[in-house]
Amino acid sequence: MSPSKVLKWVTGGLEALLGIPILGATIVIGFLWIPLGVMLILHIITLVLTSKEEGSIRGSVLGIVTSCIAWIPFVGMVMHIISAIFLMIDAAKPEINKTDFA
Repeated sequence: MSPSKVLKWVTGGLEALLGIPILGATIVIGFLWIPLGVMLILHIITLVLTSKEEGSIRGSVLGIVTSCIAWIPFVGMVMHIISAIFLMIDAAKPEINKTDFA
């Protein structure tokens, strides 16, 4: 499994955790919005690794947008859930090796 795929599973799981209504808000506010910054960094790393492997970057881009606007109540919760869904769908797709076609 490639590092970008592992990071997609990790960031997707964390986004799903932050999307849980009361729990996610408690985590974000309790840690003074630091989790949003950490998620932003993780999404950027995932984006870079995925683009190097020429994979789908839509989940990572959506995660970056989510990290930037998640401080807005209810909007953040919905965005976390949507980001988690897209990241996990991207992570679940089978990998295509370029060596198979060479």
